[in-house]
Amino acid sequence: MNSIKMDYDLIIVGGGMVGSALACALGETDLRIALLEGKPLEHICPDPKPDLRVSAINRASQRIFAAVGAWDSMAAWRVSPFRDMQVWDAMGSGHIHFDSAAIGEPLLGWIIENRVIQYALLERVQQLPAVDLFCPVALDTAEPLDGKGWRVRLNDGCEYATRLLVGADGAQSKVRQLAGIDARGWSYDQKAVVSNVRTAESHQETAWQRFLPAGPLAFLPLHDGGCSIVWSTLPEQADALLALDDSAFAQALTEAFDRRLGAITDVGPREAFPLRLQHAHDYVKPGLVLIGDAAHVVHPLAGQGVNLGLLDAATLAEVILNALAAGQEIGAFKTLRRYERWRKGDNLLMLGVMDGFKRLFSNSLPPVRLLRTLGLHLTDAASPLKNLIARRAMGLEGDLPRLARAMP
Repeated sequence: MNSIKMDYDLIIVGGGMVGSALACALGETDLRIALLEGKPLEHICPDPKPDLRVSAINRASQRIFAAVGAWDSMAAWRVSPFRDMQVWDAMGSGHIHFDSAAIGEPLLGWIIENRVIQYALLERVQQLPAVDLFCPVALDTAEPLDGKGWRVRLNDGCEYATRLLVGADGAQSKVRQLAGIDARGWSYDQKAVVSNVRTAESHQETAWQRFLPAGPLAFLPLHDGGCSIVWSTLPEQADALLALDDSAFAQALTEAFDRRLGAITDVGPREAFPLRLQHAHDYVKPGLVLIGDAAHVVHPLAGQGVNLGLLDAATLAEVILNALAAGQEIGAFKTLRRYERWRKGDNLLMLGVMDGFKRLFSNSLPPVRLLRTLGLHLTDAASPLKNLIARRAMGLEGDLPRLARAMP
């Protein structure tokens, strides 16, 4: 092993929101870091009009962005705060209202386009001398080096050795596949239709979600007064919605949303993507670690997917920095297990809760509907419980890594 030259201390495969956040979190250390991103930067740069894919960013994630020096750039592009959340059941009278003022906070979170987040982080990456950004480039192969590192080959033919290989390359992670790590889960037999729309009435800086029999419909506030919609439904209905002309789609959307914000007055382009639950059996191997969607994929009904991934990145960064301070090998299995133990339980809990909500709200049996209505009413009336749920979802509670905590 001593004869093998380590080109990098970390090679992060995937320059999306989670992978680039990790690079930023470690970019001011003495580590040598390579970040691999498959898309050209000009294809990531935000367009004048809002992107179709957005994320609900909680307070913990915003603190991470601020701590790594990327938040100001995001805010300079466009971010949209939401201060309330209204959730109700189309098959009953149950509803729940989360109000930031009720828990003494100025807001619940932000709706931010994925491109804005990724581009701001990659801009920050390019300011960090410790990080080499390879873009566009893709991973071709990876193989372990006597259990103490990995050698990777890129699609441009270049080869590099690294002490730690990080898979931040999404649900279909090639790093996970090359490492032989099994990922288990199931399809929800749903697709999420996404679009940007305008409504007759103001979104009121509120995130709205109506649970329909086939899946939840969310209206998320955008900075320009419009809304990003995420309509989770059966695949055949999703395909039918994509095939409608704009007028017919606007009418269908208005009715599905119960005219809560009045008529839909304008609709943009539409896309759809399949939904599934997925969880990697292991997050780590010697010299290798998975973060974000490479490790876990959750139903988007509560918007927690990217927040979980960012906590992965911040936790892994803290574990690595602690190992360096203690003179320990950052790629050692013992070191990486600290990250896995820290994050795996919380991620599994969130996957289970979101899967339970999805199944609970898609069940039309009368006893289940009655129980669901009662549960929503009781939770809405029980302020301490409701506020605890809100604070947990906002990233204000729990075993948070240092980057995600409030400054003293």
